[in-house]
Amino acid sequence: MTGAAVVFGARNLGRAVIEDLMDSGWPVIAVARSEATLAGAAFAGATARPGDVTDPDDVAAILAEAAARHGRVDVVVNAASAYGGDRTGPFGGGPIADAAPEAFDAWAAAPARSAFAFLRAAGRFAREQGGPCTLVQVTGGSARRPMPGRGLWAAGAFGVRAITLAAAQELRPHGIHCALLIVDAGIAPVGTAPSPSQADPRDLARAVRFLAEQGPQAATHELQVTPLGETWVP
Repeated sequence: MTGAAVVFGARNLGRAVIEDLMDSGWPVIAVARSEATLAGAAFAGATARPGDVTDPDDVAAILAEAAARHGRVDVVVNAASAYGGDRTGPFGGGPIADAAPEAFDAWAAAPARSAFAFLRAAGRFAREQGGPCTLVQVTGGSARRPMPGRGLWAAGAFGVRAITLAAAQELRPHGIHCALLIVDAGIAPVGTAPSPSQADPRDLARAVRFLAEQGPQAATHELQVTPLGETWVP
């Protein structure tokens, strides 16, 4: 490693990623919108920076600042939850025939738009910076399969997957490693014992580091994590 890591989303999974990277010797810039989340990341030893991953200009500015401070940026992770619009209705958006039109923006459009903003800005930055760089976008198991009552949520996750894997193909010729981490389970809160069907955020953080430390001869572009206590569908 020669440069810094920037992690968007510093609560729970993001916090675990931040701590794992720091334990491995990376200087980490933690980005979040919540003051409480930023305070926790700063307490853990990261450089806390307020920011919004859904704003590509903000993402670009943060990456430029990190490169100016540390020489370059080698890893960029989007572990932020993408929320938008009104999610007060049924979880996942509800049955398609009964879903409110605004539920589409909240459950389907917001996650895909967030991934687009992140990868657009981070991809441009990595190309201009030159040299190896790893971009990791996190999503859920709905990126692999739709479920009744959660079709809008799946549409958003499918969009995240499509955008990320397209970006991975586009960035490969530039020596940039773009990867999608699919967490096919609920994530246990940091500091608690996960149930058999929950993913441990510390394990997911190690998965992110695995992607970040891969060399050019071993580039994984999609990695799925499913706890043994959770149903796995090939």
